[in-house]
Amino acid sequence: MYLYPLLKNTHLIFIFLICAFLQAHQPAKPRFRALALAEKGGHHLSYSKAARVWLNQLAADSNFTIDYIDNTDRIDSAFLSDYQLFIQLDYPPYGWTERAVKAFEQYINEGRGGWVGFHHATLLGEFDGYSIWPWFYAFMGQIRFKDYIPDFATGHVWVEDTVHPVMKGLPAVFTVQTEEWYTYDKSPRPQVKVLARVDEQSYNPPSDKIMGDHPVIWTNPAYKSRNIYIFMGHSPDLFQNKAYLQLFKNAIFWASGL
Repeated sequence: MYLYPLLKNTHLIFIFLICAFLQAHQPAKPRFRALALAEKGGHHLSYSKAARVWLNQLAADSNFTIDYIDNTDRIDSAFLSDYQLFIQLDYPPYGWTERAVKAFEQYINEGRGGWVGFHHATLLGEFDGYSIWPWFYAFMGQIRFKDYIPDFATGHVWVEDTVHPVMKGLPAVFTVQTEEWYTYDKSPRPQVKVLARVDEQSYNPPSDKIMGDHPVIWTNPAYKSRNIYIFMGHSPDLFQNKAYLQLFKNAIFWASGL
């Protein structure tokens, strides 16, 4: 008479313990989903491969997911709705499908997710038979690509905005090795919020390809989405640079809204 209730309670406790165990060992829900767009060939491929290794480890350590694409064929509004962060990892602003162009503009204009762009994202002009993308031209501060240092140079990057979350934990000045510093037809400064600039007098070896005021990290507050452009993104040795890794990590979490 007393054994049945005892067995019944024991059975319920056992079920409760199993449920608690299963719940405790379920994988945590990802904090956000990121999409990375990178070229599948060309001389930036080594950088993109190194970035992918680092990003995958960061995603695992920080509980977010990241997917990769190497062209814009799949991009439309429905596709982008799955992602809270768009990383333009060395992919130029031309050659996109018309559908991808419209979807990306909507994504940024309406604040549907954040954006982090690197290096090739400011290759603005007429390239490979494509005309300039007017919206992206405005997004990047109304600049056109003019020239670059093809034989590379070391340069010192000076932080201008020490309180912006993307610059948190960075030294006032940090060195970037092996970069093909771009020049533009003008500085984007009047149209954007500059966070850092490169000191052209620090180039080693020295170069005559200079533009004076030379921002290399900026955000455009005129757009609803959190956005950050980081020029440096050519050589895989950047992933041995502690300041650059801190910058990259900060940019991801700030642009994703965390």
